[in-house]
Amino acid sequence: MADIWVISDTHFNHAGILNFTDCDGKATRGDRFTDVTDMDEQMITNWNSVVKPGDKVYHLGDVLFGMDKPAWLDANFNRLNGKKRLVVGNHDNIKLLGNYFSEVMLWRMFPEFGLLLTHVPVHNSTLGESHRFGEGSMLNVHGHIHQNPPPSPSHRCVSVEQINYTPINIDELRVR
Repeated sequence: MADIWVISDTHFNHAGILNFTDCDGKATRGDRFTDVTDMDEQMITNWNSVVKPGDKVYHLGDVLFGMDKPAWLDANFNRLNGKKRLVVGNHDNIKLLGNYFSEVMLWRMFPEFGLLLTHVPVHNSTLGESHRFGEGSMLNVHGHIHQNPPPSPSHRCVSVEQINYTPINIDELRVR
């Protein structure tokens, strides 16, 4: 049976992200990777270490940095296992990325798992009453905030910095 995986904020081909620091001045990625090629290759290796070709992968946005990178995508994207779906992030060029993902969406609700997949954390007040977050109900799985802590216990950040640069299985996220 195919598995479902989730990941966010890979920022493939984004050399500048290696210079980013957190509020304490600690490098967020630059202490882990030697250069952007090393970063990309390690994330591709990590991805393929868990995702099988028939699996589904929900990428919660910010796939790569820069609005016009078809050469990188053409050379590398098919190396990533799985049937890829995109939940659009703030750095994503939908016109470009739509050719590489089987589906493109603004969010994905998995009521059977108790999950709402988004790029940015969603505030409870934006949801209908039946989909509110809280103990034993929906969990907002998101990216965007990279190494920063999620805004509440009802949020789970899957930015690569928080999941060891490796997709996480949806069974590890689901509300039971």
